[in-house]
Amino acid sequence: MQDTAGTWLMTALTTSPLLIALMQTAASLPVLFLGLPAGATADIFDRRRLLIFWQAWMLATVALLSVLTMFGIISPAMLLILTFLLNIGSAMNNPAWQAIVPELVPRSELPDAIALNSAGFNLARAVGPALGGLAVAAFASPQTGAAVVFLLNSASFLAVIFVLYVWKRTPLFKSALPAERMFASMRSGVRYVRHSPPLRSILLRAFLFTGFASAVWALLAVVARQDLQAGAMGYGVLNGCLGIGAVIGASLLPRLRRIVPTEWMLAGAGLIFSGTLVTLALTRSVPLIVVMLIAAGCAWTTTTSTLNIAVQLSVPAWVQARALGTYQMVFAGGMAGGSAIWGWVAQGISNRTALLAAAAGMLITVPVSRRFPLLRGAPPDLSPHPLASKMPESVLQPEPEEGPVLIMIEYRIRLTEKAEFTRAMHAVRSIRLRDGAIRWGVFQDTGQPERFVETFVMESWLEFLRARERTTAADRQVRDHVRSFHQGEGEPKISRMIYARESGG
Repeated sequence: MQDTAGTWLMTALTTSPLLIALMQTAASLPVLFLGLPAGATADIFDRRRLLIFWQAWMLATVALLSVLTMFGIISPAMLLILTFLLNIGSAMNNPAWQAIVPELVPRSELPDAIALNSAGFNLARAVGPALGGLAVAAFASPQTGAAVVFLLNSASFLAVIFVLYVWKRTPLFKSALPAERMFASMRSGVRYVRHSPPLRSILLRAFLFTGFASAVWALLAVVARQDLQAGAMGYGVLNGCLGIGAVIGASLLPRLRRIVPTEWMLAGAGLIFSGTLVTLALTRSVPLIVVMLIAAGCAWTTTTSTLNIAVQLSVPAWVQARALGTYQMVFAGGMAGGSAIWGWVAQGISNRTALLAAAAGMLITVPVSRRFPLLRGAPPDLSPHPLASKMPESVLQPEPEEGPVLIMIEYRIRLTEKAEFTRAMHAVRSIRLRDGAIRWGVFQDTGQPERFVETFVMESWLEFLRARERTTAADRQVRDHVRSFHQGEGEPKISRMIYARESGG
């Protein structure tokens, strides 16, 4: 209701397609800049308290917007600014909100829980736009109707705050080590993304999809008002068709996921969006547009839920909110950038040209995206390994901030197995760098060719302990595979050395 009333209010305040499209940009841009900081705070601090704070922030922002609109002193610039502030709260809220889902259901039920969560969200998207359009149309002026919608929205945050207040939270992962600082937490999140090929593939696909799909949301209000000559109620109904389709898609997704390969579902979703964009550009047939918008809603839920599930199943609990924040940041970047581009094209050339260009781009992404596959087969076991938090034996007791720390692991292998061993070792490389190593290498001794030494460097003793604590069951399997090549007596020899700084005396 908020999005519909806000966008329609902008159409009443201005006829500029660019300013109307910028409503979508104002909604998405905060996530572009704040997704990673939001994820970092959600991984460091208590998620329940964070959620209560940001829900209160959004309540205050929408209440102010309601008052300004009710008294008729709202302008396009003020509407954009307050929409931006509202979505700052949403951007900071969302990673923590999504990261609590695994705390509420078993991991085996996570895909269906995410799909159900999406169904609930999209049910609101189906009913909300129609209600928003009806509320705006029920009053003599769009400003009064929009103000009532904003007031209802501000009151709705009270219910969410109450539920969060009474929730008794049990975190999945609780570190025994001191909490990371904000900047270090963000840096470790970026490092994890950089050295996680599955997560990089998800982010790239999200950016490509949203960049072109954003044209539907950015220009639908322009199509409704200028091409179809529809009022607020008509725009709300069209927007609601997307939500209805999204609910249908969410209800069918668990069954579809079991019988249709993921890549086929995503390719089909891309083709449906291309067809919808072409329909909006070339036809004025309302029934056909309604059918295609419902289909686009199905495609939207199929794609976004699949990508969201892939993110949550490809990262462990310690970095989950940061991964979700980065995903939402990339997702919103595609939406914000795409909305601005298509609005600019619509204003500079024509609405039809913008929609057709977006359709062509979406069509091109279908074969391109297949080069970046999502998770296949059973998801990895990312639960913490039982021995991960066990402190290593050490005569010296370094201070947490002492470092750097050099770790050397010595292997003795058969030279006939060198190729397989080095291939397995380079699978370990991404794990080391992902979990905190700043340098990594594996070296062969020229004097004893069967002797190989893996070396990696951590910034501090505390970072070394954190890396151990972050070891998952899947990581342990990779490590055990590497150690199966070792032919020496006992386990590979491990040396942990801390940098010896110059000291007085």
